[in-house]
Amino acid sequence: MELLSTETKNKVLESMMKVIDKNRSQILQANQADLDAFEREDQALYDRLVVDNAKVDDMIKAVGQVREQADPVGKTISQRTLENGLEVVNQTAPFGTIMIIYESRPDVTIEAAVLAFKANSKILLKGGKEAIHSNKALVECWHEALKENGLSTNWIELFTLNRQETQAFLKNPSQKLDLIVPRGGEQLIAFVKEHAQCAVLVSGRGNNFAYVASDADWEQAKKVMINAKTHKISGCNALDKILVDKDLPGLESKLQDLEQVFTAYQVELLAGDKVLPYLTSAKKISSEDIWYEEFLALKACIGLVNGLDEAIGKINRYSGGHSSTILTSDKNKAARFMEQVDSAAVYHNASTRFTDGGQMGVGAELAISTDKLHHRGPLGLEQLVTNKYYVFGNGQIRE
Repeated sequence: MELLSTETKNKVLESMMKVIDKNRSQILQANQADLDAFEREDQALYDRLVVDNAKVDDMIKAVGQVREQADPVGKTISQRTLENGLEVVNQTAPFGTIMIIYESRPDVTIEAAVLAFKANSKILLKGGKEAIHSNKALVECWHEALKENGLSTNWIELFTLNRQETQAFLKNPSQKLDLIVPRGGEQLIAFVKEHAQCAVLVSGRGNNFAYVASDADWEQAKKVMINAKTHKISGCNALDKILVDKDLPGLESKLQDLEQVFTAYQVELLAGDKVLPYLTSAKKISSEDIWYEEFLALKACIGLVNGLDEAIGKINRYSGGHSSTILTSDKNKAARFMEQVDSAAVYHNASTRFTDGGQMGVGAELAISTDKLHHRGPLGLEQLVTNKYYVFGNGQIRE
């Protein structure tokens, strides 16, 4: 795709904001068709599918925020002149073509596309069949905005392939792919990794942990854990596992207090052998495998640990590398936890629900990356570029 000026890209985004608002009723009708066809056996998936007027407003806001952000392409990363006279400039450059594979969430159709387009990359949107009507309506908005500004609709394409067709495309793509981002569960990620022929950036798996240290402010810790678990169960930044220090003063009464509060929020508790005797409604953890599992449901595991080091070891063994929080009054203990826990985002006395581009000041995000290359954490506009070296000479040859 051609390199577009910042002015041209911003004009498209300005048009897009107006087009979304103008087509609001069509978008809501399309989403209702998806909701009517959805079998609500998966509440988290259903919640992510819903588009209402507030969600449409959020889409318009997301486009506006990206429009206001600086163009990430063509920024100088480094510049030096070598002894031989060569001038070497390293600049940010577009990826080229990005494919994102995602389930349920129609707002991804807006956020992923606006980021890719402002970063001067073409994007292929492979949404789930459960959101087909919503995604078609939103991509039609994109195409209208592109055409209004004299640009090809090829910048933003919607794929409606089934699983077999997607597999065939990944193995032998009909166009060059530079990056694939699977946003979803472990099965989707494994499927893409198995079949893709280009770079894959992993996103979406949570299984986030909280460690309640022996010196935690209990009321504060309880508030944080409730928010992290119940604020949005479909979020990849939701809390699933709680590790409580065995030396927490008043351990039994505090565990029972936590059980009572979680029960009021209809959270099902699973507990290890050391915790189970303190609780009345918790179920026994049947297998170690449960510690690896991301729930996306009103469910949480509670276990006891013997100090900070055991908590760190358990988190690094079982978590998805997404978000982890320590609840403690000791800043030194918090620093050790945050340095040694291998997660994209680590927190001290705060909810894991803040692992989000908008909440972290990044703005709209393509994904929350749990990979370490090329970027970790919220993948916003600034991170959605690669780099290129420009070398200027006057006849130099290597001896």
